[in-house]
Amino acid sequence: MSISKTEAKQLLERMIFEETSPQDWVQDVWGLSPLLGDSAAKLFEAFEMLIECCPEEKLDNLLQSLYREFLDSQ
Repeated sequence: MSISKTEAKQLLERMIFEETSPQDWVQDVWGLSPLLGDSAAKLFEAFEMLIECCPEEKLDNLLQSLYREFLDSQ
């Protein structure tokens, strides 16, 4: 069963940023170091662009692979 881009993005955000929203994460990093904050903002922007241009099937495969790795590490 394939998932939508919106669902994939939400799941990836939860895996990467856990309980924090991505925008809050960028602001937290920026507060620690403006140089790193700029990199964090660019990284999040690239993440969003990759989600938009990646086909749903590939996102689904990525999530399944990451989830399998997560389960194997438990």
